Amino acid sequence: MTLAELIRRIPKAELHLHIEGTLEPELMMALARRNHITLPYADINEIRSAYEFSNLQSFLDIYYAGARVLQTERDFYDLTYAYLERAAQDNVRHVEIFFDPQTHTERNVSFRKVIDGICSALHKGEDDLGISSRLIMCFLRHLSAADALATLEEALPFKDRITAVGLDSSEVGHPPSKFAAVFDRARSQGLLTVAHAGEEGPPAYIVEALDLLKVRRIDHGVRCLEDPALLARLVKEQVPLTVCPLSNVKLRVFKTLAQHNLKRLLDAGLCVTVNSDDPAYFGGYVGENYLRCQETLGLDADDIHALARNSFQASFLDDADKARHIRELDALVSEMTNRRSGPA
Repeated sequence: MTLAELIRRIPKAELHLHIEGTLEPELMMALARRNHITLPYADINEIRSAYEFSNLQSFLDIYYAGARVLQTERDFYDLTYAYLERAAQDNVRHVEIFFDPQTHTERNVSFRKVIDGICSALHKGEDDLGISSRLIMCFLRHLSAADALATLEEALPFKDRITAVGLDSSEVGHPPSKFAAVFDRARSQGLLTVAHAGEEGPPAYIVEALDLLKVRRIDHGVRCLEDPALLARLVKEQVPLTVCPLSNVKLRVFKTLAQHNLKRLLDAGLCVTVNSDDPAYFGGYVGENYLRCQETLGLDADDIHALARNSFQASFLDDADKARHIRELDALVSEMTNRRSGPA
């Protein structure tokens, strides 16, 4: 049994996935044709060649341009189900999906079309693929807090389908404190909270997300090692970090994967998970993130087991479902490890 086989076979949860970031060039072109939208690219190869970014903002520019092809409920269904089919290949059993309604409502695409399309695909994914899900609505932090609050109010009639709210887009210059009142309102309505922090922004943004937004998880959080007091707190409180290694390299948070601090975060005792973020743009779904990190950072079977275990423990599943997934994971790892160490 190789480590690559272990990575392929173990059940996993993915907790940091922007559904708009799963828009593969082929689907982008197909939806553009279906919706009579002219893209600034001649063909699929030209789209792929545009996927070279110098920083987060340069990525977001093409990300928002690509999202223009998403116009109808069917488009959001097709986008979401295509991701679920791909996730199933990596033995993902549970997903917690981000969506950015402001990206679409500002184009006069109704909130209902967005959420109906996504949720229809999630329900079919559970029925057909055995993948359970939770939905997390993110606010675009480069827009105003007032805009975020208006989006939240628009979403409340649909809150039975939304588990949590989050915060994404351009981090630098947009601290979590900007959205404290919005998150207070979300929590008052029974919604959980998460936030992107400590990717390009400083460790202080992680502290703000914890103290002001009362988040249950930190998305990214890789800069926490710069603050020993924060690191100790994250370890003590076991605040999960939803780390996205290939994304971090693609967006120049780390120059190379060999420089990534995933292994150091894990060894420090943090509840670290591995995720794909925007895989269509960053060149790797969750299985590829595991595999590349194993090869480059020297992860062993115990590390891989811990990362997968953390993914379920950090999820918003109820305790019984977490325990069920973890039992299956532990049993499979034990079986594969025993077979690996047995007589030839």
